[in-house]
Amino acid sequence: MPIYWAFLTYMLLRPGVENKEYFFMFPHLDKLIHFTIFFLLGFFFRVRFPKVNLLYYFLILGSYALLTEILQDTMNWGRSLEFLDAVADTLGLALAYYIYNRYVKFQNKI
Repeated sequence: MPIYWAFLTYMLLRPGVENKEYFFMFPHLDKLIHFTIFFLLGFFFRVRFPKVNLLYYFLILGSYALLTEILQDTMNWGRSLEFLDAVADTLGLALAYYIYNRYVKFQNKI
């Protein structure tokens, strides 16, 4: 988990560069990437800390998401704070929390 946090922090804060256009790229691909990485972060966080309640989950991970967005804007490395990135981060965290809870309930029924 610490390695994922470090990697994620690096990827979110590294200097922005113009990407080449590839066939699989589409508008707002970065929002899908934000959603996916925060979904994985949230899911792995719940696996590691299964008893954390919803409030602490969102306080910890939501603060991290907001902090990385603010740092992207203040570091002036070609990245900027985007509201839709924060929305994608939050939706990824919310879906991870929900999916993990459904998974645990399903496992308890078996």
